[in-house]
Formats: sequence, C-alpha cells, structure tokens
Amino acid sequence: MAVEAFEKYDWIIEAEEATERIDKFLSEQFEEWSRSQIQQWIKEGNVTVNGRMVKANYKIQEDDEVVLQVPPQKELNIEPESIPLDIVYEDQDVIVINKPRGMVVHPAPGHYSGTLVNALLYHCKDLSGINGVLRPGIVHRIDKDTSGLLMAAKNDLAHESLARQLKDHDVHRIYLALVHGEIPHDLGTIDAPIGRDPHDRKKMTVIHKNSKHAVTHFVVKERFQGFTLVECKLETGRTHQIRVHMQYIGHPLVGDPLYGLKKTLKIDGQALHAKTLGFKHPRTNEYMEFDSELPEDMQGLIEELRANR
Repeated sequence: MAVEAFEKYDWIIEAEEATERIDKFLSEQFEEWSRSQIQQWIKEGNVTVNGRMVKANYKIQEDDEVVLQVPPQKELNIEPESIPLDIVYEDQDVIVINKPRGMVVHPAPGHYSGTLVNALLYHCKDLSGINGVLRPGIVHRIDKDTSGLLMAAKNDLAHESLARQLKDHDVHRIYLALVHGEIPHDLGTIDAPIGRDPHDRKKMTVIHKNSKHAVTHFVVKERFQGFTLVECKLETGRTHQIRVHMQYIGHPLVGDPLYGLKKTLKIDGQALHAKTLGFKHPRTNEYMEFDSELPEDMQGLIEELRANR
C-alpha cells in the first residue's frame, strides 16, 4: 500500500542566491520540477519562507529558510506500457533489469510515459507501493543516459530490505566508465563530499557546505591514447557521484553533457555502465550477484581506441 505523505525539502539561502525569485530558485533545484508546477505549489500554500506563505515573485534573501512540501501525486494514473525489457533475473520479490542508455527510470511532471516504471508496471502488474505512485518498486536509480543493472522491488518486504541494504552500503555496485585523460596510477579512492552546485542547481559538485559524504573507489582497467577505462565501485550512492568525482580529479567522463568536455568522443550521453550488482535476497538472505555486458556504443568506442593505440 502506498504511503501518501508530503515530501519535505528545506534550504537556507546563501548570499549568492539572494534576490532571486522564489519560483525560479525552486524550479532550479530539481530538473523534474517545472516553474509552473512550483507556482501552483506556492499558490496552494505548500511553500513557506521563515514560516510564512509568500507569492511566486518573492525575492529570497540571505539566511531565509525556505520550506517546500511536495504533495502526494495520487491523482496521477501512470499507465503500464508494453516496452521491451532486458530482464536479467526475476522472482516473486525482485526483478533485475539491464537498463538501456536513454531510458528515464521513473516518471516526473511533464514526463509520464516511456519510463522504466511504465514498462515494469506492464510486465509485473504489481510493484511495491512504498515510494508512491510515481516510483513504485524503485529502490535506487541510475541516470537516464547511464546504462546497466538496476533492481526493483515487487512487494513491500523486498522494498524495505533492499532500501536498508543500500542505506547500510551492503549493495555491491561496480560501474565501468570511459574517461578523458590517462590516469597515471592503477587504483585510487575519491573521498570527497557532494552537494548541489549553488551556481547551477541542475548540477552536483564537490563542496564542503551542505554536502553529503561520498566515496568512490576506482581501478584502471585499460589505458588508451588520451583516455582511460576505469572500474568504479560505489561505497555511497550520491546523485551523479561517479560523474562528479571523476570530473573532480580531472578525468571527466566521455560524452557527459553536464560534467564533461565539449570536445569528446561521439556517444549519446556519458560513457558509464552499471556492470555488476550484488545484494542479499530479501526473503532468503542469500547473496546474489549479476553481471552485464557493455552496451554496443560504449564497446564500439573502446574498440576504436584500441585500434588507434
């Protein structure tokens, strides 16, 4: 049964954000929030500044406390859609999908079809409702333009177990990434906190204020002329974590539209693939691990680089 509760978000406004309209500021926090949707929430009294309701044209000030309560979207009817799925494993509790690059994981305002959730609803008929109407069964996500393995919960028992394992860093996640530059050392650990970029709210960045602990371990798999193939192991699961961390050490991902270089190799989105996924089965407690092949576009780039070595 879905838990229908308001999702609460709050911010303390910093000096560089001051004097911006509140509707513009809030619409920049998450890419799925449109400005018209924000204005509607403001009109409905779901936004307060220092405990008081405001209008959409209110200009935020330094140290303002902005609170947004996003109402449950129970009136939405997310339609099951017959979209082909690459199913790696499935039983009564869990389904593991190899997601193609370009597929959005869950619906969001203005984007209610063609997502993994639409496909899962058609295939499974029933999914865990803990995350509400927009994200049934989804315990973690990978970016639209990242390919690879993703697990979904088919009931609440599975959802609670998988979500707890993620929170406790007990899920084994290995990614392959093709990055710019030749990384000189064979392995490393990037321990750098990640938070939302105050200058571009659609991006994350390594900062030390209002940021969250983030750790990525990497091993160099292969070096090419001007590029490196790395295997990344996530210890934490922050938004855009590998993309931000690799940019931070001076080796942005090939094809990354947000964090990458303008001059890059031809690929539609970042060259990042969730290759391996391991977790304890929520019912049997047995450890299960799944592996997936690189998508053709990323494999093609690697073969070209090998040929030009």
